[in-house]
Amino acid sequence: MTRFAGAASPRLELPRIEIDGVRVAYAEAGRGETVLLLHSSASSSAQWRALTEILQARWRVLAPDLHGYGQTDQRRGPPSPGLTDEAALAGAVLDDAERIHLVGHSFGGAVALRLAAERPERLLSLTLVEPVAFHLLRGAPAGAAEHKLYREVAELAADVTQAAEEEDGRRGMARFVDYWNGAGAWLRMRPDLQSALALQAARVALDFHATMTEPMRPEALQRIAAPTLILRGSASPRPTRRIAALLARLLPNAHLQTIEGAGHMLPLTHAAAVNAAIAEQLSHGTAARPRLAAI
Repeated sequence: MTRFAGAASPRLELPRIEIDGVRVAYAEAGRGETVLLLHSSASSSAQWRALTEILQARWRVLAPDLHGYGQTDQRRGPPSPGLTDEAALAGAVLDDAERIHLVGHSFGGAVALRLAAERPERLLSLTLVEPVAFHLLRGAPAGAAEHKLYREVAELAADVTQAAEEEDGRRGMARFVDYWNGAGAWLRMRPDLQSALALQAARVALDFHATMTEPMRPEALQRIAAPTLILRGSASPRPTRRIAALLARLLPNAHLQTIEGAGHMLPLTHAAAVNAAIAEQLSHGTAARPRLAAI
């Protein structure tokens, strides 16, 4: 089943803060240690409603809409290199929370990784669900597996970007949806969801640009000492499965878990397994309570 949360979900008015003239919306629930949830491309904070229901009895949950998604304005001016703008948005939503559990899926996972590398001392735990950290595949020598996977993603990004530039969002998002969910997934979607997703083609093109040009070097990941859970689907596209494996090697305290039969949208299609794994990861991070490192 093909699922995308946020594009056509029932609209609930969210609280907002203003960051550099941009209105940023976020969902908030519960009390306790802060859990920050970052959603995928072509989605919104609505992606995390079921997980929030589970977590809010024990944790304070924050789930922002990233730039141009949900009820958050598009960023103003040209985008900063890589994932800088989205990491800044995520950091601003945290207000006075000193230590956090950080969770991100797909594009939100790439943002979470950037935020974690910038402020590793703030993390109680980190959970990455198939982060599209395509920059980890960039620079591999020709003929290497990572080089071929990066070219695969580059072709997808080029198709979506060209369609957005030609104002043919349906063509671009059909290619996008079928890549992540399998051939024919777009045609199985409801017409209203297709129309909503087509409007996001230009935003998705920017997400590809950010993840593929991210300047963070792999060595920066060595600073992330927090307990880290990396989730991937056994049926997901090869690039994100490979990125998950690379991160499991690069991050000092990482555990890789594969959800059998799941694809890239596993937080929605396999919500029970994913949400249970995330809740367990948060419990371990809470129990450990690593001491705050000096800044």
